[in-house]
Amino acid sequence: MPGRHRTQQLVTSCQHVSGAMPKPTPTARREHHGASAVLPVVSSAFVVSNENYYASEFSPVAVRQLGAARFLAVSRTGDHHLLSGAELQAVERDPASLPLPLQATLKSRFLLLAKAPSPGLQRLARSLLAAKRETVQAGPSLHILVTTLHCEHSCGYCQVSRAREGAGFTMAERDLDAACDTVFESASPTLTIEFQGGDPLLRPDLVERAVRRIHDRNRGEGRRLRFVVASTLHQLDAGLCDFLREHDVFLSTSIDGPAWLHDKNRPTPGRDSYRRTVAGIRMARERIHPDCVSALMTTTPHSLPHPEAIVDEYVQLGLQDVFLRPLSAYGFAKRNQARLGYSLDCFDAFYQRGLDRVIEWNRRGVPIREVYAGILLNKMLSPFDSGFVDLQSPCGAGSSVLVYNHDGHVYPSDEARMLAATGDPSLRLGRIGEPLSTLLSSRVQRGLHAASLTAAHPDCQRCAYQLYCAPNPVEACAAHGRPDVPPSTTEHCQRHQRLFDSMFRRLDEADPALLDLFHRWAHPHELEASPCAA
Repeated sequence: MPGRHRTQQLVTSCQHVSGAMPKPTPTARREHHGASAVLPVVSSAFVVSNENYYASEFSPVAVRQLGAARFLAVSRTGDHHLLSGAELQAVERDPASLPLPLQATLKSRFLLLAKAPSPGLQRLARSLLAAKRETVQAGPSLHILVTTLHCEHSCGYCQVSRAREGAGFTMAERDLDAACDTVFESASPTLTIEFQGGDPLLRPDLVERAVRRIHDRNRGEGRRLRFVVASTLHQLDAGLCDFLREHDVFLSTSIDGPAWLHDKNRPTPGRDSYRRTVAGIRMARERIHPDCVSALMTTTPHSLPHPEAIVDEYVQLGLQDVFLRPLSAYGFAKRNQARLGYSLDCFDAFYQRGLDRVIEWNRRGVPIREVYAGILLNKMLSPFDSGFVDLQSPCGAGSSVLVYNHDGHVYPSDEARMLAATGDPSLRLGRIGEPLSTLLSSRVQRGLHAASLTAAHPDCQRCAYQLYCAPNPVEACAAHGRPDVPPSTTEHCQRHQRLFDSMFRRLDEADPALLDLFHRWAHPHELEASPCAA
């Protein structure tokens, strides 16, 4: 059963961490469609009389209304429970009046707190919080090498700068070598090295040089390595496939939907992008490994009427994951926003229809996962964070991911280097070759860290999703010119509030088969650490 599996995860997590249990915040908030009301919170002083020793009080971080009579209560450990209106009134007035099974459930999820909590519960709470922060505190684990900007595509939505030819768009070998060495300055036991562009397979010599250098260095390091190349796959040949197979390199590509939609979104001079990408997928599966290729899509105005066709295309191609993700307003996409932009309402309608289609295929016995739903469910259901950069606090930009750009500079995220490409270098951390400690202690990184703390923003402190979500200071810089704007004014916050609302409603209404599916999706998946596309 999903609940039993989750309980085992919770108990297991407490074996890893020690420290002091965080004190309850002075107040908790109840949200009623944007309004909030103060809820009582247990005092941090656990001095009580004998007759009240076993008494408990309702102590959520916040309560959010999801419908006419459904209320989501979230605890300080990130556990949650959905209550009816009558149950909410009863638990606020007199928790002891609730049925014993419901009391037990709320206590196990840290929503009913004893005035004299046991040491075991305090250790469990510390463990749950530490597990959620582990991916941020372990040091940068995702290292993106932008080896070249050369690319044969001219995608209007491209969030990166690109060049079809010419000098000055490729990383120097000395910078590439220095970047490979810096990777090992991270304390993370697992290192993912992702090659991006442009299309890095237009310079396979640089990819091969970096992979060999990192493998050679790792003989004395003993880290767990994972290599990913984000590419159109148009340049794959037998020799390159043999190299990628020998060195356990995975491939990530872009499939925007059926051929007509993909070619409209991702034009090439030969108007054959879809055909060549699918040919590359087939070659990689045959010569490297059947599961060596994943794909991402980007939602454009052309995509919005066709979520079912996009999901069906992924099923037809035998892809096990589809990521129904919105347009990112960086690079060329930002310049073309008037032509390519769309409202949150439009994306939400597209996304919900697409997710319905994915669920339908699973009910038919075809296993396919919607990655965005998996990211949200991981936050909601698992104590072990998958490390998705955009939803971490402190932010994953810089602390979980670093980008070594072709221009010789290091950036905290792919989006930050895009700002530099459009004339705003304010988020550069430093030069390739500088010590990692210098990069991570830079003024820029300290500013991003401070701006991404949920405790620093009243908006976040009032939000029921503060333990699942986080401000995105890089996006705030791109949209508003500074990283510390109120999160509720950003598209990032508004989109994720909608998505969490809808996912909790689905969870509330799910039958046992769908609950099992959601719990499987909630299991952390390694490639979700990066929100980047091919």
